[in-house]
Amino acid sequence: MTATNSSCPVKQSEKALEGGAHMIQLRNKTASGSALYDWAVDIQKLCRIYGAIFIVNDRVDIALPSMPTVFILASKIFQPPARKLLGKNKILGMSISSSQKLKKQSGLDVNYVGLGHIYPTSSKQKTGRPLGISCITEVSRHLSIPVIAIGGITASNAGEVVRAGASGIAVISAVAEAPDPRKATSELIQNMQSCLQ
Repeated sequence: MTATNSSCPVKQSEKALEGGAHMIQLRNKTASGSALYDWAVDIQKLCRIYGAIFIVNDRVDIALPSMPTVFILASKIFQPPARKLLGKNKILGMSISSSQKLKKQSGLDVNYVGLGHIYPTSSKQKTGRPLGISCITEVSRHLSIPVIAIGGITASNAGEVVRAGASGIAVISAVAEAPDPRKATSELIQNMQSCLQ
């Protein structure tokens, strides 16, 4: 999975898809609803071409019934009405930053959990210490839904993340800041797959 938080999210998404990404997450908390919607439509088209899943992070304001989109919401903004607003056919995930926060959430009506940040990362410097690999194992043991690891994941550590129990990974810098985003995506996927064999 690749999360995009750039000024050219459509182009970045296309490069990641060409590299073999199975999911694209549009993560932008500051763009206007209309700009984000336009990006979402274009990225969704690309995802259909490549047979990938499209995810929108935290922005239920662009959710439309006609968009077969996955949504992930931060635990601090997750509210029971979110499921009603998004509709029963949407896949809904919740982002959490510790196993303790997960335990506080009861009766979760979500399809997967985004867990992070696992390693140090420039986008999460103000949100406390990294959780580390052991948190993936702890959280995945208690859940029957997929756990997606987030934060500081690179081609060199993607394997240990999968071995710890993550069902998938979300990356930004490892692809967005790579000289060749296609190659970076391909290397991440190869490292994950080699751990599953």
